[in-house]
Formats: sequence, C-alpha cells, structure tokens
Amino acid sequence: MNAVAVQRVLILVTSGPSTPARCAAPFHIATLLACLDAEVTLYLTGEATEFASPGVAESTFPDANGNPVLHFMRQAKQMGVRILLCRKPPVQGQAVVEEQPLINEVDGYGSGGELATMILEYERVLTL
Repeated sequence: MNAVAVQRVLILVTSGPSTPARCAAPFHIATLLACLDAEVTLYLTGEATEFASPGVAESTFPDANGNPVLHFMRQAKQMGVRILLCRKPPVQGQAVVEEQPLINEVDGYGSGGELATMILEYERVLTL
C-alpha cells in the first residue's frame, strides 16, 4: 500500500482592516484545506500583521452582519492551522525590534529566511 504524502500549503495573508471584505477568505480557505488533511501555514504580512494585535481581529468584520475575523482565525486554529507573523525589521537606530503583544491564535514570529524556505519547499503557495 502506498502512503499518501501530506500536502503542505502556505497562505500569505496581506489583506488587513482597511479591506475587511477580503479578510475572512484566507482563514476560511486554510480551514477547508486543513479539513482535507493538508498541513497549512498562514503567514501574516503587510497590513495583515495588524490582526496579531489584541482587539484588531475581533473588531474587523468582513460582512456587516457576520462574524469578526477572529472567528475565522479560531476556526483555522481548531483545525490545526499554524499562524505566523512576519517580524518587522528594526527602524533606523534601533538595535532590536520591540515585540508586540500577540493574540493567542498567533503561534509566533516568522523570519524572512523561514518564509523563503517555506515558499521553496511547500507544494502550494497562495497569496490572499
């Protein structure tokens, strides 16, 4: 019997609070893929990094009468999706970047090197 290889999917999440209608899709797709036994990593970058800060994901609503982004993040986490946050480089004159407080749904920071490795090694890379 042949073992089926686990598909690894990387989703780069770039949409943030300024485009709320676009914000549920990455988490929803990640949840669906994880339900199909894919290993999924969501990498928050650009404006999407704001969702890692307390209060932002719970106050951003993709649909006026729907659930906040935090709801979709939690669904993804329940299915085993890993959520990483792009580490911002230090500003000029700053030796080390101060780490911001993160919501529980975010697993931690990812580096540019880790992102590059994932892009090269994962079977699928999506940008949403």
